[in-house]
Amino acid sequence: MKDLKDIYDRITFLRHKGVKMKDIAKQTGVAPSVLSALYTTVFPAYFKNIGKQMDEASALDEALIWVNNVSKKKLLSTVAEMKTALWNMDVETSRQTAATGNPYLARLDKAMQLTTKNITNVSGIYMSYSLSSNSAAMKLEPYLIAPAEEGTHVDVVHNSAYGTTHEGFALLNGSNHLYMVFNESRAPQLDLFNICLKLPMYDRPPFIRGVYTCFDYNYNPVARRILFIKRSDSTAREDFIGEKGCLKTIDELDDEERAYYNYTCGREDIIRLCNIPSPRMTAEDLSVEKRLLNYDNRNRPEASPETGRETHNINKESQ
Repeated sequence: MKDLKDIYDRITFLRHKGVKMKDIAKQTGVAPSVLSALYTTVFPAYFKNIGKQMDEASALDEALIWVNNVSKKKLLSTVAEMKTALWNMDVETSRQTAATGNPYLARLDKAMQLTTKNITNVSGIYMSYSLSSNSAAMKLEPYLIAPAEEGTHVDVVHNSAYGTTHEGFALLNGSNHLYMVFNESRAPQLDLFNICLKLPMYDRPPFIRGVYTCFDYNYNPVARRILFIKRSDSTAREDFIGEKGCLKTIDELDDEERAYYNYTCGREDIIRLCNIPSPRMTAEDLSVEKRLLNYDNRNRPEASPETGRETHNINKESQ
């Protein structure tokens, strides 16, 4: 089954070189919907199952459960042909740029290049903590932040608590913020969710706080706190594959996780951030930050149209 990993890596390489998925599908003779399902769902799930020490056949069977347009027999019969076609596919040597006449796109392209040079301190594998969309539980979901192999941008990968994997890109705004952008739905639908992480003035921070924005199940925009706790400095996908997300109710949390729950899942504060000047960066900083923000909120004048009370109510409903 090593061929499946080779195929996945080759498709990733071609996509990073600017080759469209429909062109890759045409080259391999595979329907675009089937190739997309293999790349975004089947292969990542298969690698994750292998990381759980499952045998190859069972790992593939479990991975194929997630899609309904891929046959195991058909897949295995076309692996060798698909691999040959991918390696015979020509790749243009000139790198595509955002020089389309739109200055904003050109700026994003430049920011991607700068980000790859300055991402070292925050690269690695993280476990994130945030409020679940449909329950009072806390989501624990792993993220990978890693420079792309060809050095053109920074890849970010997210394994959700529900077993799906999303891939996106990251942009640094100077030294203050890291933006992570993902598409939650399969192509061609654009259903973005974004994370803005506020970077502390700290070399290789053990955790990073941020705001997570997305759509709820009625496609209403919502925002939540999110906390990234670093698990490893590794940027290898092989190390990340074994990481998985889950949901935990408050009764299932240990003492450390309860501190993360109190920070990310509280329903009685507005969603803002502030850096606590601390030489240690411990979980105590999180409770100090929440107390400061709640105190500031309680002391706002109620006559203002942007009172703490009104802001509190809006965010309470959205959560």
